[in-house]
Amino acid sequence: MGKLIDGKSIAAKIKKENMEMVAMLKKNNITPKLAVILVGNDKPSQTYVNKKKEEAEEIVMDFELYKIDEKIKTEELAEKIQKIQKDNDLSGIIIQLPLPKHIDTKTILNAVRPEFDVDCLTDINQKKIEDGKNTIIPPTPGAIMEILKYLNINVKNKNIVIIGKGILVGKPLAFILKHLGALITVCDSKTPDTKEKCLKADIIITGVGKKDIVRGDMVKSNAIVIDAGNCFVDKKMYGDVNVPEVLEKASFVTPTPGGVGPITVSMLLRNTIIFAQNRNNFLPYEASS
Repeated sequence: MGKLIDGKSIAAKIKKENMEMVAMLKKNNITPKLAVILVGNDKPSQTYVNKKKEEAEEIVMDFELYKIDEKIKTEELAEKIQKIQKDNDLSGIIIQLPLPKHIDTKTILNAVRPEFDVDCLTDINQKKIEDGKNTIIPPTPGAIMEILKYLNINVKNKNIVIIGKGILVGKPLAFILKHLGALITVCDSKTPDTKEKCLKADIIITGVGKKDIVRGDMVKSNAIVIDAGNCFVDKKMYGDVNVPEVLEKASFVTPTPGGVGPITVSMLLRNTIIFAQNRNNFLPYEASS
């Protein structure tokens, strides 16, 4: 029987470090500030934004939410983003996804200046990740790396299967792990033998957002399973992994909620702090462990 990974305790440690880093910056008259753009009234998005706001306030970071009517056009939204980025106090900006279907998401993501792109979703920052030249890690891949660090896992030569090729999780994470020497296999809905590939994996990481796509019969004994996907079914949040089944085989599994999610929020704020340091030419302050 495997063990559940307590994402909340890992997040609490990062939050404490973030608070120390913000306090040090404030002693030098620098206050990190995160701006969030929320278009429309998507309830899950509102929930995620509230969690970011709450944690930003807890670590005494500035936070500004821009709530925008869902009928806004792509060009108008891009112009608004340009105006927001003229704020001299700004450290980071995120576009809460998903955007309404009539908006060109790629155009909007690339309207964010790379030095404010704490989600690493601009083409420029995605390319830096591919080339191994990134200065920050996208929040969800960063959360996954923190879990592996917590488990004291060296990924070099580990057989890792990533399910999902999205720009939030699967795509950047594959490059990050590959640069560290891991043996990466990426699967998506068109992969015919995902189960067979998973059964050979030391580590399975999934970020699709579809309930029960990873079942117990897909996991070899003592594998590690990290679930970065989430969806709502009958107003209840689920991950990609059938946790009770997978716990019978795996050594460690992340739950949903309470696994990757809390760490992701803390890593987003960590990126904002790093950008505040960079913008002010402030030497990085290492928080205590």
